[in-house]
Amino acid sequence: MYRFVPAALLLTSFTTCQKQAPQKAKQDSGPVAVSTAPVTTRQLARSVDSVGTLFPFDEVIVSAEIEGRVDKVNFDLGDTVRQGDALVNISDEEQRYILAQNEAQLRQSLERLGLKAENDKVKDIEETPEVRRSRADLMEAQKRFERIRTLVDQKIGAQADLDAASTRYQAMLAALDLTRNQTRNLIQEVERFKAVVELQRKKLRDTTVRAPFGAMVKERQVTAGQYVRPNTPLFNLVKINPVRLRLEVPERMAPWTKVGQTADVSVEAFENRRFVGRVSRIAPTVDQTKRTFVVEALIDNPDGALKPGSYARARLATQRVDQVLLAPARAINYVLGANRAYVVDGSGTIEAREVKTGDRYEQQLEIISGLKEGEQVATTQLNRLDTGVKVRPTREQASQASQKSE
Repeated sequence: MYRFVPAALLLTSFTTCQKQAPQKAKQDSGPVAVSTAPVTTRQLARSVDSVGTLFPFDEVIVSAEIEGRVDKVNFDLGDTVRQGDALVNISDEEQRYILAQNEAQLRQSLERLGLKAENDKVKDIEETPEVRRSRADLMEAQKRFERIRTLVDQKIGAQADLDAASTRYQAMLAALDLTRNQTRNLIQEVERFKAVVELQRKKLRDTTVRAPFGAMVKERQVTAGQYVRPNTPLFNLVKINPVRLRLEVPERMAPWTKVGQTADVSVEAFENRRFVGRVSRIAPTVDQTKRTFVVEALIDNPDGALKPGSYARARLATQRVDQVLLAPARAINYVLGANRAYVVDGSGTIEAREVKTGDRYEQQLEIISGLKEGEQVATTQLNRLDTGVKVRPTREQASQASQKSE
């Protein structure tokens, strides 16, 4: 049975076929022109590439040690301070009054011991004023007792006088022992007063808060007129010369990482500038969640260009030298979660291979598996290549690739 087809539909189908025919002819236009480069081997010194964060060499929060009203604040954000510079002055009037009272108590105790200067010591307790007076009283009582006893023995003196003299003599003996004990206690009291005076002098010195080391002001947290108490934060100081760079290095690179290695450091803020550091510390343990360990390098920062908190990249030079298989980085294409290279055989046919890469050396990548030395890999038109595709290396590009490989 025959069906009637409208002429308009036939005309449309014919026109469509005419449009599709040139496209098919274009797809079948012949081999793809590509550049190629050989896979080579070279002896290269291993390096450890890592990323990390810059930290200040030292950071401290300077706090008040006494209470009082702030009289003066001498520095502010970004200022440079030297060790010993006065950061804050706290009112010292009350502390001076307390010190004067303590020093008066100390002088009074020293005078009772017959001492003049604070650093004088009692060499012999028997030579102190109170002990000498007590010993003199005892000698007087002893002589009186002996004199009356002689009179009683001669039947001249009264027995009552002898008993009174004996009692006084015994009392003076006890008084001498008591005075010696009191003098020993007074010596200890003098030492305690000395400690009190020294503590109060320290409090007086603490009214001037000084920088513990040369640094820069990261934050000022106090204002003139503010009443502060002990442990009130006043300043946050950071020392940024040198700075610490803390890197997270994969655990497999532990045998290559040593103290003293040089670190070539770059930061985003200074793209064309390289900073040199030196490994100073290596963490003894590996982070079990990241499988990395921390390496710390010190970087000289005399001009303060490097700011703590910045992100940095570093390459650590090692003494390990290996025979490394290399391919141009531009020859590796990341497809569907894997790295691929496209090998060109002698007949100009592509074989797509999955490769495992290692470290990067400028414009080349280490090939751990997937390629062999001497094989030619395509470096252009990678998105158009797959296994079985015919290619044609252009003479000029092939020559350039050969020169680069040499």
